[in-house]
Amino acid sequence: MGWPSLPGEQRLTEADLVVRAERAPDGLDHLTVLARGETVATVSVRPVRELTALLGWQFNPRHLGAGVPHRALRLAVDHCFAKLGLHRVEGLVPVGDTAQLRIAARAGLRREGIARGAGGPRTDLVRVARLAADPMPDTRDGFIGVLNANLPTKRVISQAVLRDEQGRVLLCELTYKREWDLPGGVVDPWESPASAVRRELAEELGLDLPVRGLLVVNWMPPWRGWDDACQFVFDLGRHQRSLVATMRFEATEITAVHWCTREEARTHVPEYLDVLLGRLETAGPVPLHLEAGQPL
Repeated sequence: MGWPSLPGEQRLTEADLVVRAERAPDGLDHLTVLARGETVATVSVRPVRELTALLGWQFNPRHLGAGVPHRALRLAVDHCFAKLGLHRVEGLVPVGDTAQLRIAARAGLRREGIARGAGGPRTDLVRVARLAADPMPDTRDGFIGVLNANLPTKRVISQAVLRDEQGRVLLCELTYKREWDLPGGVVDPWESPASAVRRELAEELGLDLPVRGLLVVNWMPPWRGWDDACQFVFDLGRHQRSLVATMRFEATEITAVHWCTREEARTHVPEYLDVLLGRLETAGPVPLHLEAGQPL
């Protein structure tokens, strides 16, 4: 396993790259990386916290795309750990600069988040970092760690369909928004969607019910300031209307619950949920796969 090659990439030996360090009058360390006597990169090292420094780097345009930049940056980072005794190095890269983000990743710097507006009123910056204890990026563990940190993440929402004897669906009246919704919520990290929906019902309604099966997987586009998400909708069976009397509401989230037909729910739910309830009325034994509420 290894990094994909860049166009025209040439493999370099350790002897091809060397680091020259200087301490500037401002107290900053400046690292120059040379290849066969020619400067290919300059890296500034600015202390920001104990044993932590913010790196800034520039590359010789003559060597861009030849496999030199990420190796030069990696060597400079190794120098920071081995010679300067640092515990952590960080970098800030404009969100749209995919070339620099790729170089940073190949040098072992892991993506940690976005600093909004940190580069100016219209410039968000990606924070990348590497720890001295991190595995080397050219090892299996190092490669997986960097790749995992740089892959996109997506919210997962897990919700439940409970029906009464007449087939009406249970909807929750919520404290934090006007629209009613199916019971459930956001899946926590390292939690399965089915486990999440059982947890949410226990927390919000005081119910402990088995999951009977999957009804829908729906991709939800960005909506009202939320990023896109994948929605799992599970069947939690049919119940007596009197089930409501056994519920214990989480007071900060649930005001009331209602058994509703689609027509009764329509004036209380957002359009996407109305569409979903319509799909559920005609769903067969095979779970639906939808995108924005529509079949493929």
